Amino acid sequence: MKITTQRETRPAANRERGVGFVSPEVDIYETPDGYVLEAEMPGVNKDGLEVTLEGNEITLVGHRREPGLPSEMLLRESPHANYRRVFELDPAIDTGRIGAKMEQGILVLNLPKSEKVKPRKIVVD
Repeated sequence: MKITTQRETRPAANRERGVGFVSPEVDIYETPDGYVLEAEMPGVNKDGLEVTLEGNEITLVGHRREPGLPSEMLLRESPHANYRRVFELDPAIDTGRIGAKMEQGILVLNLPKSEKVKPRKIVVD
């Protein structure tokens, strides 16, 4: 089983806002039933998130909110960029049952294994 990732190596132009993309940091865990992928996207809420599945590629795009303060920026330590990352999923993942939730800037994807690839016990008569 594998999940292959493609990281953004250079900012891509976002025509709508003139803002580039950066790759969110991720953690991937394997469980008996599948995989859990956690992607850190600070500044992104559920409304600014796009998760698309095409074939065996899943694409994560997070649009950061603009600061709502009517003020002048004095210091910026975090890049003002949106997030984008593409993953190639193993064919053994049941793409019809993928689940996603967004909480406090962290996207959690549940990627279940197909029933046919899960280990099972065979009863001997």
